[in-house]
Amino acid sequence: MFGLLALAASLAIAAIGYTQARTFVRGRLRYVDAAQSGLAPVIAGLGAVVLASPIVAILPIVGAGTAVAFGVSVGMGVANGQRDIRRALPPGA
Repeated sequence: MFGLLALAASLAIAAIGYTQARTFVRGRLRYVDAAQSGLAPVIAGLGAVVLASPIVAILPIVGAGTAVAFGVSVGMGVANGQRDIRRALPPGA
């Protein structure tokens, strides 16, 4: 039961990271050239892992894999936000 709660928390954190990163790139970073580079998702993902690691170390439910999953989801959100901008989708769609 404890493992199931940890999995649910990890999935929820990853989903929130993805949606927030994608929305932020589509809305606020639409006209920032550096945010449209190919290196931006990698930098965002690594930054998310670094920021999430101390928080994950304190929480008893989740482990280091949660920080990595959060970083991957943020990187994917940035990449998909970039793709949405290239396809000219509006920020609210």
